[in-house]
Amino acid sequence: MQLGIVGLGKMGGNMRTRLRNAGHEVVGFDRDPNLSDVDSLEALVKGLEGPRAVWIMVPSGDATRDTVHALGELLSEGDILIDGGNSRFSDDLVHAEHLKPKGIGYVDAGVSGGVWGLKNGYALMVGGSDEDVARLMPIFEALKPEGEFGFVHAGGVGAGHYAKMVHNGIEYGMMHAYAEGYELLAASEHVTDVPAVIKSWREGTVIRSWLLDLLDNALQEDPELADITGYSSDSGEGRWTVEEAIRLAVPLHVISASLFARFESRQDDSPAMKAVSALRNQFGGHAVKNKK
Repeated sequence: MQLGIVGLGKMGGNMRTRLRNAGHEVVGFDRDPNLSDVDSLEALVKGLEGPRAVWIMVPSGDATRDTVHALGELLSEGDILIDGGNSRFSDDLVHAEHLKPKGIGYVDAGVSGGVWGLKNGYALMVGGSDEDVARLMPIFEALKPEGEFGFVHAGGVGAGHYAKMVHNGIEYGMMHAYAEGYELLAASEHVTDVPAVIKSWREGTVIRSWLLDLLDNALQEDPELADITGYSSDSGEGRWTVEEAIRLAVPLHVISASLFARFESRQDDSPAMKAVSALRNQFGGHAVKNKK
């Protein structure tokens, strides 16, 4: 099957390779000419036979919106556009409505797998019509991991990115639980080999997971994580997950706390914790640590 891919960074470029390894014909476009197969979106569309399928792998927000609108002017009735980036699910509904009068189908695909996806396959959570998803199944089958897991047609347009949003919210919570456990082990006077403890958990325990494997990998490279700072950014999905929890009145204690912990990580000296220290000193005479 033919597929166009727009955006050939770490994810898009590896997806192109995995698809080609599976025998599919892929035409890729990227702003970096060293990565691109063609020199423009127009050339990408002309390089595909109708009905076409074009997969977008660019940053969410304006970059995705601009690309959807640009391709909407170039694609034809019967073509399908797939957004595989980390777009907010509500944007999918807008994009689909924009393309609908032109007869262009729209599918949203939440993609998980990161830089390991080329080898292991990508978990895919897709939203769209039954007809559009069915037509794209050869592509999805080539990208997903081998076996029965790793793919879901989650519902209509927006459902794929909604599922990926919740997936990433859960990821926030899991990562922070591992991080807190690591910090407690490192602070203990009883445990003398923290990386070995983490490694031992990789088999036979109820907390084994791929994320735990990756923490073990990181500790093998830097046993005390001395070469990195505690600053941790967020790409948006965690915030959107918490916003949906508020809208639907669903309690998300762990995911919310893990998101706020990322915000705290960006403060050199937390104003809130300074206020706590000041209050403890005021009501109880507890010592405060003054700056030198």
